[in-house]
Amino acid sequence: MSSARVDQFIAGKRTCESAFGGAAGKTHAVINPATGETIAQAELESIRSAEAAVQAAAEAFPAWSATPVGDRCQALFRYKNLLEQHFEELATMITREHGKTMAESRGDVRRGIDCIEFACAAPTLMMGKTLPQIAVSTSFCRTEDKSGVGIDSTVDRVPLGVCVGITPFNFPVMVPLWMWPMAVACGNTFVLKPSEKVPLSAVREVELAHQAGLPSGVLNLVTGGASVVDHLITHADVKAVSFVGSSRVAQHVYTTAAAAGKRAQCMGGAKNYMVIMPDANQDAVIEGVVGSAFGNSGQRCLAGSIAIAVGDAADWFVPRIAEAARKIKVGPGGEAGVGMGPVIDQQSKERILGFIDSGIRDGATCVLDGRAPAVSPAGCFVAPTVFDKCRPGMRIVDEEIFGPVLSILREPTLDAALATMNRSRYGNMGVIFTSSGYNARRFKTHAQVGMVGINVGVPAPMAVFPFAGWKQSFFGDLHANGEDAAKFWTESKVVVTRWM
Repeated sequence: MSSARVDQFIAGKRTCESAFGGAAGKTHAVINPATGETIAQAELESIRSAEAAVQAAAEAFPAWSATPVGDRCQALFRYKNLLEQHFEELATMITREHGKTMAESRGDVRRGIDCIEFACAAPTLMMGKTLPQIAVSTSFCRTEDKSGVGIDSTVDRVPLGVCVGITPFNFPVMVPLWMWPMAVACGNTFVLKPSEKVPLSAVREVELAHQAGLPSGVLNLVTGGASVVDHLITHADVKAVSFVGSSRVAQHVYTTAAAAGKRAQCMGGAKNYMVIMPDANQDAVIEGVVGSAFGNSGQRCLAGSIAIAVGDAADWFVPRIAEAARKIKVGPGGEAGVGMGPVIDQQSKERILGFIDSGIRDGATCVLDGRAPAVSPAGCFVAPTVFDKCRPGMRIVDEEIFGPVLSILREPTLDAALATMNRSRYGNMGVIFTSSGYNARRFKTHAQVGMVGINVGVPAPMAVFPFAGWKQSFFGDLHANGEDAAKFWTESKVVVTRWM
């Protein structure tokens, strides 16, 4: 078992809790989920480090916010190039601590780089608005000037101050890059608290940002558990909080941060539906559903975990999806030919196995059972699992599994499928596979979700669009990415001007 501690990154350098006088506390073992090997230990009770990180960010804010936005973006341009140079290094780190395949890890890094490129547009995104001669005043005008003194009005977008990001385990590089590049481009300083399950690639991500020339204190990283999160989101010097994780924790973070006067955007869990129409292109359906349900081992908030077969679509869909899922090679993500890696840890594996057991107990038909894959038992492996003839009320239908389990429901019509989908308390994503423009338009119009896919299994928005969850999949007003992000990380300042 490795005893190496995961570094913090505060005020421009790697450090640890003891550097700030903190006693050694509880740690979380960072493991390679493909082997069960412990890689490092992440501190869970780094309160002094969190305090030091906020202090460093607060001290850096005046100078950084006064730096011209174009100059701030130059550091991000250099950072983007550095990430390209270290692309394979980061992808390998992700596969080691997360378990996902190398192809998926490369996608993680690539989509993160997309976010940096978008953040470099901050000079345009931060532009305010002006309306001259919005009113007139005669109070100070000369008697011979009957037109009055003109009043102009503008709105400027200005940075908030110290901001905090709390990120999940499933995308160790990409999700932090949803947050801090736009935040710092807008003139804020930042404290990142990555998941204790996958902190190593995040530390490297932050280290490379400083190699690109980000000034000391602008971006800081601290590891920790619930106590560190609560300390950060209620800290008097913190102005805004961005979070990604389960809906239960998202709601806690949102309500706690908001009650403490913080701006908050909290992205939660999901139960995503894919509607399969009888007229859909069958090959496109199978490719899309396999990628959505089993990609990243089902560990993403846009995973399609429920398929609704409409009409007679089940006749061909059920056998074909079971056959395709059965062919997926499960194993360590770094091995060639592997199509699905392990889940994140043993606890997640046991939780997912419990869901599979409950599906069988509740009477669903287990078409493909992934509880005993032919892989090393030391790893955290669950193979693709497919249930047919599921129904609302079953745990596998109503609750987020966050694993490679697909539940198939059957409905007679598109409207019945929409009604079933819309009853979910979640509203992240909905997908339809169809050859009918009418069906696609009806689905797009009536689906009560923030992200819609039409013949696309994972409608993940590019960085220029917001990640727009609804219902219990999102708590807040302004979403991550897109123009929403620039608005979230800035404040409006209205100026009314009159010159005599």
